[in-house]
Amino acid sequence: MPVFTQAPESQFAYVVVAGKRARQLMTGASPLLANPRGYKPTRVAMEELSAGQLEYRTPEEGGADKDVKRRKE
Repeated sequence: MPVFTQAPESQFAYVVVAGKRARQLMTGASPLLANPRGYKPTRVAMEELSAGQLEYRTPEEGGADKDVKRRKE
């Protein structure tokens, strides 16, 4: 599974990664930027992601979703 440091191309992935980082900041994590322009956790997370300060992983193609069995209705 590759590790990325640049901002995701998908808007959905961008929101997911930034949201997880914002939750970390809300629980007391220190910002990775020396002087973030914003003070709100979501804005700081977006700045960190755009600056390439965050590492994240994406699920591989054909992962666990294929193995999930749907319930018969």
